Amino acid sequence: MPNNNVYNLSNNPVYFLSTNTLSSPSIVAPPDNGAGQTGKLFVVTAINSTSLGLLGGSVIITLQANNGSGSGITMYLSSIVGGTSIALNLLSSFTATAAIIKGGTLTSPTTLTAVNTNFSSTNTSGLTIQSSTSAPSGGTPVSSFPLPPGMLSIPYNGGIVVPPGQSITVTISAALTVAGLLSSTATLQWWEA
Repeated sequence: MPNNNVYNLSNNPVYFLSTNTLSSPSIVAPPDNGAGQTGKLFVVTAINSTSLGLLGGSVIITLQANNGSGSGITMYLSSIVGGTSIALNLLSSFTATAAIIKGGTLTSPTTLTAVNTNFSSTNTSGLTIQSSTSAPSGGTPVSSFPLPPGMLSIPYNGGIVVPPGQSITVTISAALTVAGLLSSTATLQWWEA
């Protein structure tokens, strides 16, 4: 019996099989890949590391991206990466949390410079980026969760949007009740349009 249908029809089960060829690729990439190629993808990292005494203590790192009201750009959060590291302690005495906050106020902030992930681009971020070694005050909690020791990676792929006049704050807090070396790290990656 001859095959009179050279192409698959939508009602045939094999219609949904994708053929990836050089002439018609079916590869889909997240939008931050395109932002990186055009020089619109930025990243910033902050670290706080402390050697704690016999009774322990806490280590906090907070990052805030502030999109000024007259910036004319919108921030699309690509990912949050960070975590905690510990040395010379009893793990049972370790606690850590991560929080994402809309707005908030930083205590004694330090201004950071975002890095463009396209190293050949001269574009700079239109946002004001600050860090602090204290927890933020105020703001509206978006998400908060406990952390185990180690790395945290949350891909948002543009799912959190920060328009002009708004800011996003990420804080990672870790605590020990015994002596040890403790650090908290936070990294924001975003694109601007």
